[in-house]
Amino acid sequence: MLIRSGNSTDHDWIVRTLKQRWGSQTIVTRGRSCDAALLKALVAVDTTGAPEPARVGLLTYRLDPEALEVVTIDALKTGSGVGTALLASAVRIAQDAGVGRVWLITTNDNLRAVRFYQARGFRVVAVHEGAVDRARTLKPTIPLTAENGIELHDEIELELSLGQLAKPPSRAGQPACAATTR
Repeated sequence: MLIRSGNSTDHDWIVRTLKQRWGSQTIVTRGRSCDAALLKALVAVDTTGAPEPARVGLLTYRLDPEALEVVTIDALKTGSGVGTALLASAVRIAQDAGVGRVWLITTNDNLRAVRFYQARGFRVVAVHEGAVDRARTLKPTIPLTAENGIELHDEIELELSLGQLAKPPSRAGQPACAATTR
C-alpha cells in the first residue's frame, strides 16, 4: 500500500468519497463548517491491484502552526491497515512540520473510532456536550440517532501529543543486537 498526497486528479474521487461516507463534503466540528474536499488530503492506494492501483482510503486535514487536525478519515478497505497507515502518515507530516499535537473530533456514538484512536496512542482530552446538537444548525442532515441506535449529541476530542513521542536514540555505529554475558 502506498500513502501519497492528494492531487488535482483525485478531486472528483475525493468529492464522491466524502459524499458517500459523510453525506456531504461539508464537515462541521467545533461549531465551524468546512468543505473537506478543499483541504489537504492523503490518499491510500492499493498497489497490488491488477491493471491499475485502486484508491482505498482518504484522510483530509488542516495544518496550523500548533497542530494538525484530522478532519476526515475513511478506510474503504477495512481491516487491512489502511486507516492505520493514513493516520501514521498524518502524524509524520505533523512531526515534520514541528507541531505539538495531532487532534480530531468524533461523535459520541462512534465507539469503534474511539477504540481505534486510543489503540494508536490518542487520548480523550475533551467532551463537548451538545456540540452535535448545535452543529445541526449548520448541517441539518446530521441524523438524530446513529446506525447503532445511540443518540448523537456530543463531540469527543482526541489528541496525540507529539511531545510524548520520543524518538528512539540513534543506533548509528551500534550493533543491531548486543551480546549479553552471563
